[in-house]
Amino acid sequence: MPTRKANICTFWLLVVLAFLAGPAQAREALDLSTGWRFHFGDLTEEATRPGFDDSDWQEITVPHTWNQLGEYALKRSAETNNEQGTGWYRLNLDAPVADSGMRQYLDFAAVGTIADVWVNGTHVGTHKGAFSRFRFDVTQSWKPGATNLVVVRADNSKPAVGSSTEHVIPLAGDFFVHGGIYRQVALVTAGRVGIDLLDYGGPGVYLRADEISGDRTTIDVLTRLRIQGESLRNLLLTATIVDANGQEVARSARKLRVDEGTKNISSQLEVMNPRLWQGREDPYLYSVNVTLSEKGHELDSVTQPLGLRNFHFDAENGFFLNGKSLKLHGVSRHQDRMGKGWALSPEDHAEDMALIRELGANTVRHAHYQHAAQWSEEADKAGMIVWAELPYVAGPSLTGGKGSEQLWANAEQQLRELIRQNTNHPSIVMWSIGNEVDIAHGFGMDGAPPEPLALLKHLNAIAKQEDPSRATIFADCCESLNFKELAQGLGAGSEMTVEIGEDKLPGAADLIGYNRYFGWYYPRPFEAREMFGKHLDMLHAKYPELPMSVSEYGAGGAPSQHSDDPQTGFVNFIGRPQPEEYQAWVHEQSWPVIAERDYVFGGWVWNMFDFVSDLRGEGDSVDINTKGLVTFDRKVKKDAFYFYKAAWTVEPMIHLTGKRYAARAYPAMDVKAYSNAPSASLFFNGHEIGEVLCPNHVCVWQGVRLEPGRNEARVEAGEAGDSAVWTGPDPAKDGIRIDVGDMAVRSLGNRQFGSDTFVTGGKPMVLNLGSFGGRSAGPPRKIEAPEPALYAYWREGEAFTYEVPVPNGDWTVTLHLVEAGREPSPEQRLTVTANGSAALAPFNVAQSAGGPLKGLERSFPVSVINGILKLDFASTGGKAALAAIEITR
Repeated sequence: MPTRKANICTFWLLVVLAFLAGPAQAREALDLSTGWRFHFGDLTEEATRPGFDDSDWQEITVPHTWNQLGEYALKRSAETNNEQGTGWYRLNLDAPVADSGMRQYLDFAAVGTIADVWVNGTHVGTHKGAFSRFRFDVTQSWKPGATNLVVVRADNSKPAVGSSTEHVIPLAGDFFVHGGIYRQVALVTAGRVGIDLLDYGGPGVYLRADEISGDRTTIDVLTRLRIQGESLRNLLLTATIVDANGQEVARSARKLRVDEGTKNISSQLEVMNPRLWQGREDPYLYSVNVTLSEKGHELDSVTQPLGLRNFHFDAENGFFLNGKSLKLHGVSRHQDRMGKGWALSPEDHAEDMALIRELGANTVRHAHYQHAAQWSEEADKAGMIVWAELPYVAGPSLTGGKGSEQLWANAEQQLRELIRQNTNHPSIVMWSIGNEVDIAHGFGMDGAPPEPLALLKHLNAIAKQEDPSRATIFADCCESLNFKELAQGLGAGSEMTVEIGEDKLPGAADLIGYNRYFGWYYPRPFEAREMFGKHLDMLHAKYPELPMSVSEYGAGGAPSQHSDDPQTGFVNFIGRPQPEEYQAWVHEQSWPVIAERDYVFGGWVWNMFDFVSDLRGEGDSVDINTKGLVTFDRKVKKDAFYFYKAAWTVEPMIHLTGKRYAARAYPAMDVKAYSNAPSASLFFNGHEIGEVLCPNHVCVWQGVRLEPGRNEARVEAGEAGDSAVWTGPDPAKDGIRIDVGDMAVRSLGNRQFGSDTFVTGGKPMVLNLGSFGGRSAGPPRKIEAPEPALYAYWREGEAFTYEVPVPNGDWTVTLHLVEAGREPSPEQRLTVTANGSAALAPFNVAQSAGGPLKGLERSFPVSVINGILKLDFASTGGKAALAAIEITR
């Protein structure tokens, strides 16, 4: 047993060593990306203890997520991992030696969704929220200069009543919450006196420049200090501003006399003749460094970006940056990528921003949650105007009503973290306090209708308290939309009807964004442009003092699925197919509606990239929302990407659409290009077709004839050009086939069916609409036929006509018919004429087929003498239903 004298000697030895070592070192950060072991599944807290055997756990590096989903396939592969639950991480770390009196912090940039952390067997903290940075002071459990054990339990359990995530936002959403330590981790060693590391994960230094003029600007710098276990200290706080060239342009120094606790210290600096942050035009950045020192020795230092700009919103005239009107046009972005999930690298963020810049966007919406610090830094440098968002999505409760006290507290915590961690980014001009907060039933949540307004107002007040210099906003799903009528108009059953609450949300924040999908989720899709414009005009008239934007719009697009005429077939918005051409057409209709209305201050395409949603199986993918302008793997820019590049950039460009639809079904096609030139010329197989105007950046040459085999096309618009190669069919050899009602091309064996086109009248219909999150439009139906796939879509009506370009000669026409009603009328009679002559005498389809939902084939000969085959369908006593046409020699 050591004697008291020995203890006294040891104490004085430590004092002498501390004196010889000099003052405490400044802040240091040690990257903890390597050396981790991982296990998915429930474990006891035995796994948190140093002696636990983790030798059979997976060796990983962070960032890491155990989830991997989203494929361009029709079914999930064995690689899919959409498990939600608890994942365990263990790290044995040989910690660096630290000076006496230094403190240790574990810094997590994000963990999904709930993080519990242990150090050397001691629980040091819990954080709830998948998107924000958090830090724990682990000094009491840490052993500098020795081996330390860090254990993290990450829990991304699906929110459900009684679950660990029941009171953690988001409760639902059309995106997947990945589990794991999916952003960076560091060990931060800092002194007992320094800039606060525990201020909601923020930098501890907060900048504001409310009054900006041409000759001088005053910058207010708020520094939050944390002094632990120290008596009265004499300190010096120095703040400096340097320009982009590293030249100092302003400095302030303030002597402080502080004692234990947290202190807010204000400083002011003046920049003469400031260069403003001008968005994409000139995203000029200064930097601010705040250093805390004592007797000439640096105790702590933090550097933050500074961009000087003024902005405001006007309900009639839109957004203004530094006094100039600026129409905001851009995209939303989710933080996932094929093969990586949410575990992105700085290079991934840089590539995403480069693609958005190429598009010509000037704004980005961070959907639907706080994005990585690197992403906000990219936005600052690129000059993007940013909509930053809190993950208050779908509703405040799983069972209806206003939500629990625990959920309100969690939402407030995540909002404070969002603002404090990002407030110094000049790109951010809006704090979004929610997205579609009254659509809980759309995600299968039971119970009473949601009452989201109270929490929305509370969060608005918190945002104003945290940062009165920026506007607040939220994205609305449902204002002035009747969802029962929408469901009926789409032919969907009661399962697809969305019930929303009675809360009136507009006005809960300074601004509003409307998520609107004309041409996609709503009836009468081919009237999208007119209906969209009238709807926006109505909303503006209803709320004339409220600055408004379009926060989401768009359509799904599969680059492997194609259409000959995107304005003809059935729009399957939650199923297959989703042709690339239709997505592009929806954007052609939508963007001009936004662009021509000054009162709409901005529009954000949904979405820049395809992203994961395990609620979906649509287009050519599974577990992917296909509305991106670029594919999930960033390898394919869809045609719609180039529409916006034409609309939003000035460098001469032209792009031929439909290149991926190389083997054409019909001997004639409309050639389309996107260009920012006023006109363009087409050359086809060496011949000049002619020059056309390009209204709203869309250039179209109608009815261009294809030769059998290889066809070479080139378009030119000033200095810009583009080319494509298409293979034309040989009708005499291949025939001409139409998949009636289907918007996309279909292949059955060696037979290619073109999409529904050449038609007037009737209405395209679908056999089974598809499903969303397991909820379908009704029980599945089946057609009894030799080739059931041909009956997935059809066209029905009392009268409709096809006028098909067919080479002159003798042909055989085969019709694929069906009675789609469950209770067919015995009085129904269908008559078919070909080029004005009777082809099929009146007959009852159901009786001839042997009942409803049974395929029926009827064939007849025709002679074509003027290059057009006209087929007229007339029905009495019910509607005719035609599923396919085959025209063969």
